Amino acid sequence: MDFNLTEDQNALAGLAGEIFEARSTHDRMKQLKASGLEFDADLWRQVADSGLAGAVIDEKHDGGGLGMVGLALLLEQQGRFTAQVPLLDTLVYGLLPLLQFGSEDAIAADLPALLDGSRIVAGALAETGNGLPGTPKTTAREADGGYVLDGVKRAVPWAQVANRILVTANLDGTTAVFVVDPAADGVTVEAAPTTAPWASGNVVLAGAAAQPVGDVADGPATAAWIVDRARVALAALQVGVCAQGVTRTVDYVKTREQFGVPLSTKQGVMMRAADAYMDTEAIRVTALEAAWRMDQGEAATEQALVARWWASEGGKRVVHACQHLHGGMGSDIDHPIHRHFLWGRQIDATLGTGIQQLATLGALFASGAGNSKGVGA
Repeated sequence: MDFNLTEDQNALAGLAGEIFEARSTHDRMKQLKASGLEFDADLWRQVADSGLAGAVIDEKHDGGGLGMVGLALLLEQQGRFTAQVPLLDTLVYGLLPLLQFGSEDAIAADLPALLDGSRIVAGALAETGNGLPGTPKTTAREADGGYVLDGVKRAVPWAQVANRILVTANLDGTTAVFVVDPAADGVTVEAAPTTAPWASGNVVLAGAAAQPVGDVADGPATAAWIVDRARVALAALQVGVCAQGVTRTVDYVKTREQFGVPLSTKQGVMMRAADAYMDTEAIRVTALEAAWRMDQGEAATEQALVARWWASEGGKRVVHACQHLHGGMGSDIDHPIHRHFLWGRQIDATLGTGIQQLATLGALFASGAGNSKGVGA
């Protein structure tokens, strides 16, 4: 693939960067924290009004047609400024599945609310001790001509502010995907604070009415399609978290002096910063390759898993290095670098451990179900 961005892609990234940088300032973050808020509603309205979400959808829906690569560029900018808005979740668990699996009537009815910010979607896919997209512990059953769900999805990002929640469930021994209304009977959302301030909640389902996403008979494929895009999206978010963390760190070590000379002149500091930069670029290139393959209509599960591994393992190394190179300042929870540390570790935890990811990738190779062109092709 050609990693040079087009004029439209650069324009999208530039606009997103301007919005997030102007609104997600250090003072604004402190204000939100002091108010006990994890969701920046004012910024969310501005993001919606700017039309950023519409840039990634197909032109036949009056969008910009920038696809998954465009989405990756948007999320990188959000990660750079740790903007507290549910952009990833609403697009990956709401907008993209609607366009891929929804009927024309459903798209006409639901797309405007997703684009104007009035509908926020959370993704309740992961479960404790159960890797994605394996068969969930949450169950689904047919009732009164529809489906109802029972189970618990823990620490679901943005569940406290969501209008809809995408849920995977076990339907007769196989995975299916559903959407529930958190305000409906049988659905309870309990606050569940996480490392990063993502308005997370435990979603308790007790006979909750649910609407299937796509054909339930194709549930495993539907879940896998969504999970692959979630992996790439989280990796793209991690790119921004790490890139801005490295930028802050380089600026710090160039001006911070020790024994009369800048820290940046120390060989150990330079090597640690260089390693962090290389890890960040590895996350970027693997995430963009997977996103590009998806836009080309090619299989990208292997590439998504590789991006996921780099985002988890490499991202963890980067945010630890950035905090460490800030010395005593890095242990100050009010310092901007601490936000990058928290977000980086939350993304790492959300993606799962590197061993889990390598095991999944190895199983894919062993099954012969991998891409015919191979990783990196």
